[in-house]
Amino acid sequence: MRQSFVSLAVACGILLSPVALPSEASATTVSVTIGTSVSNGRGISCSEGERRLRSRGFRDVRRVDCRGRFFVYRAWRGSSRFEVALRQRDGRIVDMRRISSRR
Repeated sequence: MRQSFVSLAVACGILLSPVALPSEASATTVSVTIGTSVSNGRGISCSEGERRLRSRGFRDVRRVDCRGRFFVYRAWRGSSRFEVALRQRDGRIVDMRRISSRR
């Protein structure tokens, strides 16, 4: 009798315990404008600049010119194509132009 009471109490405890539900997903936007640093002020390589732009929400990132003080890339963000120039010595965005957009 006592054993069945204990098992009944354990079963009720399990049934009445709260169920863990996953939290709702939420999208975060990353603001990228001229003057934004993608490397916290440190120098970058051409491939690192490409990777950092990808992590900031750009996709299909292509290197245009990586010779000299500025690295130039073309990439898609949302439905628009951009040309982005990064300064090599500190990874700061110095120019960003929208080239085209999908319609």
